[in-house]
Amino acid sequence: MIPVTTSGPFTHKANSVQNVMATVLLALLPATALNMYLFGWPAIFLFAVTIGSCVAVEAGCLMLYGRPVKETLSDNTAVLTGWLMAASLPPWAPWWLGLLGAVFAIAMAKHAFGGVGQNVFNPAMVGRTVLLVSFPVVMTAWVAPHPLFSANAPGFADAIAITFGGHLPDTMSAASALGYVKTELSRGIPVTQSMTQVPDLMDMALGYRAGSLGETSALLILAGGLFLMYKRIISWHIPVSVIGSLFLMGTIFHAADPARYTSGMFHVMSGATFLGAFFIATDYVTSPVSKMGQLVFGAGVGLLAWTIRTYAGYPEGMAFAVLLMNSLTPIIDQYTRPRIFGRSRKGEPLPLAKEKA
Repeated sequence: MIPVTTSGPFTHKANSVQNVMATVLLALLPATALNMYLFGWPAIFLFAVTIGSCVAVEAGCLMLYGRPVKETLSDNTAVLTGWLMAASLPPWAPWWLGLLGAVFAIAMAKHAFGGVGQNVFNPAMVGRTVLLVSFPVVMTAWVAPHPLFSANAPGFADAIAITFGGHLPDTMSAASALGYVKTELSRGIPVTQSMTQVPDLMDMALGYRAGSLGETSALLILAGGLFLMYKRIISWHIPVSVIGSLFLMGTIFHAADPARYTSGMFHVMSGATFLGAFFIATDYVTSPVSKMGQLVFGAGVGLLAWTIRTYAGYPEGMAFAVLLMNSLTPIIDQYTRPRIFGRSRKGEPLPLAKEKA
């Protein structure tokens, strides 16, 4: 028997979890900075509280497990979770919402499963979903943009009262585009009529509308996602399939009944579509490995998001859709796993490998 020397088809690159997370944070920075300007000091305070809480809960869990705190915290995973969590909250939400979200996301969804790389569900979306189910009124208390330093923006002291005192002026409340259309539809108002009262597509793209920090500035979030694709942090398969399936479902049903269903472009530009497609659904740990599996996963996220937005009680369904597809990731991987090098798709050795053996 002739010995066969083989080597794995592996390449080495100077990369790490810390560098990948830092690149994702950099991609989120432009949209986040604009949203901080649009929603002012309360959004800045909530953003800081949420990220700080995630880092603190992470450190507490690491100390509880006897793991090195400083070394593990430096991987930036807790910061990214807090960032995405803040992006999914109402900009003027009270501080305790960010703290509770951090506990659910870091302690329950991440460390209860073993820590980095072991979680089954996306931690930030677990935190958002638990908060939305538990505190639906606070989680849907939106405000229209009040640009920083403008005449109608809350000052520093007022912002402290909003974030840490829970004082949200009624005159500043507003409805998100998805929420407004859904509410009007439940009252018997056709979509064609209610759409005249929501921001146009250009305002949605630029961020001048009510919603969470991750629902506004669609163009900047898209630019960040394209940057991640350029840096090869993510591939196109999940984002394109998420956006494509969501657009397709919206277009088909809107063409069939414009008075009942919103258009595909409205679904793409509203809500957390771009944030979910580029920054949440592409999570390495909770999404499939193969390219075919990623296409199936993304299409499922888009289909479920459209279904929840259209028929369920919540106007936004991206978080629920991602979590539901997270639960199917092992099954998708089972049926779409790539062929092992040197073996057929059925797992049998290739003829050349048999001859050498």
